[in-house]
Amino acid sequence: MKIGIYPGTFDPITHGHTDIITRSLRVFDKVVVAVAPNPAKHPLFNLTERLEMVTLVMKDLTQVDVTAFEGLLVDYVARSGAHAIIRGLRAISDFEHEFQMALINRKLAKNVETVFLMPSEEYSYLSSTIIKDVAQHGGPLTEFLHPDVARRLEERIRSLKQ
Repeated sequence: MKIGIYPGTFDPITHGHTDIITRSLRVFDKVVVAVAPNPAKHPLFNLTERLEMVTLVMKDLTQVDVTAFEGLLVDYVARSGAHAIIRGLRAISDFEHEFQMALINRKLAKNVETVFLMPSEEYSYLSSTIIKDVAQHGGPLTEFLHPDVARRLEERIRSLKQ
């Protein structure tokens, strides 16, 4: 069984993330969505909330597991028995950082491959950061997020403004 790990902060999970996960199931038998705490990014949602949202969005995909991880990604990949790290590339601007990460991961664990997937064109501009900005300004979210995730993001933004 070929297992891919799709790591990220997922703050919050967007249709772009979901697109990459779904597309990766064409390559892997199982995909593990590994949610990272990543306090350096100052997430809007805590780890438990992000795990809940990802689990909700992925509930109908039986080949997808959702979990949290800490520490080096390559160590987590080795512990999980996975075969590769899955990364999405939206634009050329993503490539440099992702390429550097893939090379350091390869240096740390020679048997861990990184697979880059491009999202569908309709999601190539989408990022959690941009969606949070849209939410901050009261823009519509359901085109970019699962309806329950959109509701939670709107509620969080409202609570921060009070």
